[in-house]
Amino acid sequence: MPKGQGMWPALWMLGSNFNSVGWPACGEIDIMEMIGGNGREKTVHGTVHWQHDGSQAQYGGDYSLPSGTLSDKFHVFSISWDAQSIRWLIDDQEYHVIDTSPAQLDEFRRSFFFIFNVAVGGNWPGSPDANTTFPQHMIVDYVRVFQSN
Repeated sequence: MPKGQGMWPALWMLGSNFNSVGWPACGEIDIMEMIGGNGREKTVHGTVHWQHDGSQAQYGGDYSLPSGTLSDKFHVFSISWDAQSIRWLIDDQEYHVIDTSPAQLDEFRRSFFFIFNVAVGGNWPGSPDANTTFPQHMIVDYVRVFQSN
């Protein structure tokens, strides 16, 4: 994982109908976000975004490592997603869940695609500072998608 003030790595998914309905109506599932700097590099965030009554809505949770940072070693970031819920896990430990069965959350019963990125700066992490080193890297060892019948 990258580290340092202003770094914002993310593994996320966007609704495949993004081009026709726009965001947030397409839905967004943030599998993993980490905000760099100020001691925040030990916390993973998992969030969903959707449209509710014409406005953007979101629901998220987070998990902080008991020691160290997310950049110290590889971690397994997962979601378990079915017709009723989305569950977030880090290293097989569940830390957040949302019930997606209500009708207003039907975005999460449609197709999505993956996006992996490392943003630099932005409203949440703020700008890099003199202590932030470049280049930065986010190394993804593998991606697995399982579908049950």
